[in-house]
Amino acid sequence: MNGKTPFNVRRALATTAMALALSATAGFAQDAAPPDPSETSLQDHQSALDNRYEPSLDNLAREDVTAPGAPEGIPALTDAQYNEANKIYFERCAGCHGVLRNGATGKALTPDLTREVGFEYLQMFINYGSPAGMPNWGTSGDLTEEQVDLMANYLLLDPAPPPEFGMNEMMETWVVHVEPEDRPTEQLNDWDLDNIFSVTLRDAGQIALIDGATYEIKSILDTGYAVHISRISASGRYLFVIGRDGKVNMIDMWMENPDTVAEIKIGSEARSIETSKMEGWEDRYAIAGAYWPPQYVIMDGQTLEPLKIQSTRGMTYDEQQYHPEPRVAAILSSHYRPEFIVNVKETGKILLVDYTDLDNLKTTEISAERFLHDGGLDSTHRYFITAANARNKLVVIDTQEGRLEAIEDTGGQTPHPGRGANFVHPTFGPVWATSHMGDDSVALIGTDPEGHPDNAWKILDSFPALGGGSLFIKTHPESKYLYVDATLNPEIEISGSVAVFDTSTMDGETTPEFVTLPLAEWAGISEGQPRVVQGEFNKEGTEVWFSIWNGLDQESAIVVVDDKTLELKHVIKDERLITPTGKFNVYNTKGDIY
Repeated sequence: MNGKTPFNVRRALATTAMALALSATAGFAQDAAPPDPSETSLQDHQSALDNRYEPSLDNLAREDVTAPGAPEGIPALTDAQYNEANKIYFERCAGCHGVLRNGATGKALTPDLTREVGFEYLQMFINYGSPAGMPNWGTSGDLTEEQVDLMANYLLLDPAPPPEFGMNEMMETWVVHVEPEDRPTEQLNDWDLDNIFSVTLRDAGQIALIDGATYEIKSILDTGYAVHISRISASGRYLFVIGRDGKVNMIDMWMENPDTVAEIKIGSEARSIETSKMEGWEDRYAIAGAYWPPQYVIMDGQTLEPLKIQSTRGMTYDEQQYHPEPRVAAILSSHYRPEFIVNVKETGKILLVDYTDLDNLKTTEISAERFLHDGGLDSTHRYFITAANARNKLVVIDTQEGRLEAIEDTGGQTPHPGRGANFVHPTFGPVWATSHMGDDSVALIGTDPEGHPDNAWKILDSFPALGGGSLFIKTHPESKYLYVDATLNPEIEISGSVAVFDTSTMDGETTPEFVTLPLAEWAGISEGQPRVVQGEFNKEGTEVWFSIWNGLDQESAIVVVDDKTLELKHVIKDERLITPTGKFNVYNTKGDIY
């Protein structure tokens, strides 16, 4: 099945007034007419896959604020109305337009601009959207007519900036439940720690620790809200998880019953955490990055004591314009130097943070590309490959030399690789793969500058998978298969399945064929719209696990596939598996194996 969105056709359709008004340089056009609400126009304004997903700012959406005053001629909102609008904005709009409405992947929506065009103009744009990337919130049914009107009014008022979060605020949240000297000196449980999966139970604010051999849920632990990722320390002893609310839990896996031994909040919104991995620095430090406030913090790797907070506010790499809220996206730990690799989303900078001397902090700032998101290391762990997803680019960093190696256009819309997937292509040699949110394509980039110099850092092939809306792509050194999900695809048959490519048969000339595995069907889940998300291999690379992510009040599951036969091996169902999403095998996560 090919669900590829015809972007060339969509782009050729009539452009809305707001798309013109929010063009690159001037913000709003004052003489443009509202979109035409005709049947043809409604079809033209249907949201495409790449603009239906931006990470919501879940925690900020729950913050109550006081409504600002309204200038003359603009209706005031009550506190209740303003907070309803604020919630909608942070859940649906802030991922594109920014916390302070100064713009990010979307254009700025500050009052000096919105008041120029007025209420009716904003109302029409929110209702109908635009083919340039704005979802049709009204005509899609996502917002009611009353909510569209409320949001148009809200955008005419001043934004409500959330509070800053500095050392004083962090120290108030920092708790060491078990001091390092009181922790076990050896593993007290009989778990095969290397084959434990840390599974995010997103809407429960928990993680599940599941045995990779027996499929037994060993423990359910309370964590922050909507845990984003789990990372394991270099020694394999400590598991770190971070919620979107900025809460970090440090879990000691050596305890008889593994549990949180330290915790801290590092901001109001967050996504990323990592630990030091360089030889001689194992388990010394942890680092976490925030969406709000825009900053990262380096912590003691044994206690989570905050040691160094660094703001990421500053100039964009290209236009040299100040940006007040550059979010911290992916963070990785270098295997070649005692450095953390920090993606700063809006300014387009990659920071190599030397952690050997926090009092005299040395940082290499690399100008890369704007809207940096996620990425991973190549098979040698020397090169960091990351998506600048709103620019449809991949950026390559040489972590041994500490420099920019290449920037390549993927040929697809909105790459979203997770950590990506490394394998040896029969024709091209070693490659790294990404899938895309906005179309069905998979792109391969060469990663072997010594053995295959003509292929290095070039997009060597691009081919279709199931459909747009992919979030993760996966393989393993022991596998010949490449798995591609389509989590956000609107078609149930596609979102509930995964595409599987045989990498050993790829030749670089013909379009690779794939097998479709109907995982939601295998799991026996028919209610709701179950979505397959994030394949993860077991320690041996013989099985791959997928989450079947369903609604909060609906049944979810984890499906285990035999990697050799591509047949169903096991289904994990449990009423405690509430909205499972990310899964992180301890061995693979510790060793950056993907």
